[in-house]
Amino acid sequence: MTTIPYTARPIAPRALKELRTTDDAGRPTSGSTDTEGGNPLRCCLRRSEPGERIALVSYAPLRRWASQTGATPGAYDEQGPVFIHAEECEGPAGDGLPFTGSHRTVRRYSAEGRILGGRLVQEPGAFQQALLEAFDDPAVALVHVRAVEYGCFLYEVRRD
Repeated sequence: MTTIPYTARPIAPRALKELRTTDDAGRPTSGSTDTEGGNPLRCCLRRSEPGERIALVSYAPLRRWASQTGATPGAYDEQGPVFIHAEECEGPAGDGLPFTGSHRTVRRYSAEGRILGGRLVQEPGAFQQALLEAFDDPAVALVHVRAVEYGCFLYEVRRD
């Protein structure tokens, strides 16, 4: 994990409770036993371990944020696959930035839910600078950290 003055936000407990029943695409959620491990869990911001019960669900992070803030992301509202524990878990163990060991995109959003740009982060040490640059722009309300390989949402960082 990389430590910086910003906190990675896992999927909120209320949203997790809903997602463990029905995902954001309206499909019933079913869990399975992870036989290999290594899947990035968005509930506790760590990789799964073999033998854990996990679920792959469709999640709409910007839509859920917008429902709390009154933003209207329009066409920027997207949903995609995320792994979560199939049952309630402890949440993150620390406050650093997880999943920094691979190429990531830091995507910036305005308070209205519009994309303001993004940055490819290729080295773990570059996360601090990418987030500092993002939040140096007063129009940026939050950022999503996403996997480059699949475009999947990993976590959100909000302006404090």
